[in-house]
Amino acid sequence: MKYPSVLPFSDVLPKLEHFDAIIDVRSPAEFAEDHLPGAINCPVLDDAQRVQVGTMYKTISAFEAKKLGAALVAKNIAHHIEHRFLSYPQDWKPLVYCWRGGNRSGAMALIFARIGWPVTQLEGGYKAYRNHVNTELAVVPQSFNFNVLCGPTGSGKSRLLQTLASQGAQVLDLEKLAAHRGSVLGDLPTSPQPSQKRFESLLWELLRKFDTKRPVFVEAESKKIGKLRVPDLLMEKMRSSPCTAVELSISNRVDLLTQEYPHFVTDPALLNTQLDFLTHLHGKEKITQWHQLALSGRTPELVDELLRKHYDPGYLQSIRRNFILLDQANSLSLQDISDDTFQRAARQLNEMTTSS
Repeated sequence: MKYPSVLPFSDVLPKLEHFDAIIDVRSPAEFAEDHLPGAINCPVLDDAQRVQVGTMYKTISAFEAKKLGAALVAKNIAHHIEHRFLSYPQDWKPLVYCWRGGNRSGAMALIFARIGWPVTQLEGGYKAYRNHVNTELAVVPQSFNFNVLCGPTGSGKSRLLQTLASQGAQVLDLEKLAAHRGSVLGDLPTSPQPSQKRFESLLWELLRKFDTKRPVFVEAESKKIGKLRVPDLLMEKMRSSPCTAVELSISNRVDLLTQEYPHFVTDPALLNTQLDFLTHLHGKEKITQWHQLALSGRTPELVDELLRKHYDPGYLQSIRRNFILLDQANSLSLQDISDDTFQRAARQLNEMTTSS
């Protein structure tokens, strides 16, 4: 075979796990927004250089921009070879791509081929990959049998998903992929949300590994998780799927939520900042009362009020309107929030779902 070989994504996909490296040569900002599964970033133009060359292309001439770009690309590729790839053997097999499979990836692929590495360049680049993800997410969810965990805030749905996954079940944890708990208090201070494109890539990467003959457990979600939107077909499939109603006493829900949101317990000012977003629903007087509960360390009392007066009423309206099989749901009652209880509940749910 002559190298560099240039292959479309349809030919590359079955081989993704067999490349020794998947190299994204786009700028760090492009890479951060989204990239192929397992890719590493070796930019041939960094963010500032990409802007510099692009500006020159528009304001001076394409020829001058290409000269500068070639010089920068050559230096950067030399740096990557010297500092990252110099020790690699002759049979090292990389896949290289850029935005559309053009100049940037072509430059690196050509040099790699001249060295003697069996390099493959992705035809169409990231854009081809992105088109594939979009197409798949508009079709693939229909292939799965979902079991949707329903239950009010703090009833243990997320923890139950984690336990199911630890027991080998197929779990689609949308809140984990979105780095958000799915409510006004759902921001995770140490984990910013990914871009919409990255979220969809993570979703596609997970779904493509699932077995369509086995159930997939997922939590009932709204169309948006924080700033991210759940793909339409997946949302439609979830809303028409069988449900399991997870039940937990309100006192246990309060305990669970104080465990799972420690950043709000230790930083009441942060909690109060988020509570301000509820002013239009509950009025300044009620929000001020909740502020005082947070500042005085009466977090369990505050959580109890939030559940009874904010979360539960809104949840009941939304869940009945959107999940059409809720009235036929199996009930799964949790007696407490111990690990043993969640382990037993996960086994019971697996058995219920497998036998149905």
